[in-house]
Amino acid sequence: MLVSVNKNIIPFFSVIITSYNRANKLSRAVNSLINQTCTDWECILVDDGSSDNTFELAKTFCDSNDKFRYVYHSNRKQSLSKNAGILASSGIFITFLDSDDEYDTEHLAIRQKILFQNPEVELLHGGVKIIGNEFVPDKDNPKELIHIHDCIIGGTFFINKYSAVNLGGFPLTDYGDDTDFFDLAVKSELVIAKIDHPSYIYYRDSEDSLCNQRKLQINYPSR
Repeated sequence: MLVSVNKNIIPFFSVIITSYNRANKLSRAVNSLINQTCTDWECILVDDGSSDNTFELAKTFCDSNDKFRYVYHSNRKQSLSKNAGILASSGIFITFLDSDDEYDTEHLAIRQKILFQNPEVELLHGGVKIIGNEFVPDKDNPKELIHIHDCIIGGTFFINKYSAVNLGGFPLTDYGDDTDFFDLAVKSELVIAKIDHPSYIYYRDSEDSLCNQRKLQINYPSR
């Protein structure tokens, strides 16, 4: 029988949460995971060199629930943090939850059912409910704004771990790593499916959102 490092049966999902100085929002994300109707998951909390009380908060999660594991490294930005989570994971499928977002209670259950029914699918994505501004800077033309529904949302990715590792993880870029990763999956001819059920809740009302920071940089360039 295959077992994971914590001596439990290998989980179907590894949920990777990366966080940098977002202790004030992290509990919302984690609680939405704990409240999932599907319980076949583990969570890898990747702390990207936070200087707030992220460690103390993560410790309470890990101490109270053996589904959680904590990874700390110096500030290396989002792509490397996601890749660290991928390497630390033991699940069959890897998915993501940004530290300032949350899941609807059926989020994992709906995707698990689809993946069971369609075992050929290697990457499943889509299904977002947007809270706040629905427009973000275009990756290829930052002066233009596009609707989020025209974007690739990495938080909605469910990818077979073998496929994620084989792709080499997320490319090292400051903005648009989700799109670059998706493009790699397309070029590698992975079997990709999309779902429209909006159970990933994407908060765009946070000033420290990466997309909002990008927009501020555009509007107020440094001199």
